[in-house]
Amino acid sequence: MSFLQWVDEPTLKTVTCVHADAAKYVVSNMLTPGKSYEVKNETEEFIFVVDNSGKVGGYYKSYFE
Repeated sequence: MSFLQWVDEPTLKTVTCVHADAAKYVVSNMLTPGKSYEVKNETEEFIFVVDNSGKVGGYYKSYFE
């Protein structure tokens, strides 16, 4: 699956954001704690979700439950 088509692809599952406190990057603009997000792709370390901007972004799995 090409990353250019992830927004249009069906959702794999839904995850809930637990926190947006990042040590190195600012993610509080794109993730809201307590909100559910649609997962479009997943790797061992990252989850790619449709974030608050309406686009697909990759985030560490530690932000979600």
